[in-house]
Amino acid sequence: MRPASALVIPILCLLLAIVSMAAGAAFAKSLFPVMGATGTTAARAVMGALIVFVLLRGWRARLTRDNWKPLAIYGVTLGGTNLFFFISLTTLPLGIASAIEFLGPLSVSVIFSQTRKDYFWAALAVLGLVLLMPIAGSPDALDPIGICWALASAACWALYIIYGRQAGKQHGQQAVALGMTAAALVIAPLGVAEAGPALFDIALLPTIIALAVLSSAIPISLEMISLQGLPPRTFGVLLSIEPAISAVIGFVLLDEALTIRQMFAIAFVVIACAGAAASARSDDG
Repeated sequence: MRPASALVIPILCLLLAIVSMAAGAAFAKSLFPVMGATGTTAARAVMGALIVFVLLRGWRARLTRDNWKPLAIYGVTLGGTNLFFFISLTTLPLGIASAIEFLGPLSVSVIFSQTRKDYFWAALAVLGLVLLMPIAGSPDALDPIGICWALASAACWALYIIYGRQAGKQHGQQAVALGMTAAALVIAPLGVAEAGPALFDIALLPTIIALAVLSSAIPISLEMISLQGLPPRTFGVLLSIEPAISAVIGFVLLDEALTIRQMFAIAFVVIACAGAAASARSDDG
């Protein structure tokens, strides 16, 4: 058993990674009026891929005829996760979009679960999703198209987890660098088509670098420290609070106030994800 003091730094690193990711997403929304959601995603993907490729020394990976396919699918689904999530943010509050997106990893947990307990967590998450569904005439009704984009992001995240495991077994840490590079190659043409010259505006370069650092370099670095110091189950439970932190960040930085109903919905999703992570059959060593 690890002493409690040994867990403090890994836990703080993970919490800071979550805050950085949420702040990066909030920061990205400020670029939407200039570059659009797709353009912003492309700028973040390209700059983030460059930073992470250097950080993780992606050039050390060895691609062969047999190991490139899972990596390519991993990269495409990673790109889809980011792109669809950013598009959903054009009409949804950050905390709500994050909660819906987390249905992706929860679905993977339930599909591959060997315990009935996880079906309870799935039902709780579905209840949370139902509470977020638009109600005709309601003043707090959410955009149904935005919800669909967030669900598309969740689906991509589920596939990203499945193929990411395969790519990780073959390429180790370099899988992240190569996957982000593949995602950037897929998204970049779409971003150019939407944002056009704005993508190449030197005046926006510091903002794009800051976005990439907040949403890619810092979280990945901190999560690597956390993964080395935390049991997988603990890591999963703590990561589940991301929608709640995103809701707070959205309120503080974007003035996105949520209704009581929406707060309960996010809470249900957070509890469901944390419960599924806590019941996972992993070594808690």
